[in-house]
Amino acid sequence: MAETLLDVRQEPKARAYELVHAAFDQVMGDPDDPVTARATVSALLHHGFGFLWTGFYRVVSPELLRVGPYQGTLGCLEIPFGKGVCGAAATERRTVIVPDVHQFQGHITCDARSRSEIVVPVFDAAGELLGVLDIDSDRANTFDADDQAGLERLVGWFADARGMRNGRAPEVVADRSLGVS
Repeated sequence: MAETLLDVRQEPKARAYELVHAAFDQVMGDPDDPVTARATVSALLHHGFGFLWTGFYRVVSPELLRVGPYQGTLGCLEIPFGKGVCGAAATERRTVIVPDVHQFQGHITCDARSRSEIVVPVFDAAGELLGVLDIDSDRANTFDADDQAGLERLVGWFADARGMRNGRAPEVVADRSLGVS
């Protein structure tokens, strides 16, 4: 499936996220496996954008995140809620964009090359926090509102797929209607 790992670095961000989203839909097909989805999202984003570190931290107990799946160097194995950017996003249940990680009080350094970061919470159909998508860049000021919108739309799959599997109507559904020509 290497042909599905596209390079979107030269595309405008909105178009790049459309391409990644379309590739994700194509690769995933019908499976509703959240581990497969996390691994696929991590690979597509990491290779498509050339990020330093791309992956998920899963909620494994109240107030604790654990790494996996991800792409990049070793990540921190566990992060308590409220600690670092990932813990802040989990506690606040909102996307956190950090233009310069050295200016973020309490930043956890897993890779010293990290300069900027975005962390997006991942919810199921009932609005329960499943974890966070964490992306690090080796350049400052990498992430903006276009990244937030593209990534939030992409992780909407977890609300849709998990809600459908559990027989509940999803409260948040990813819009998969954008075709790529």
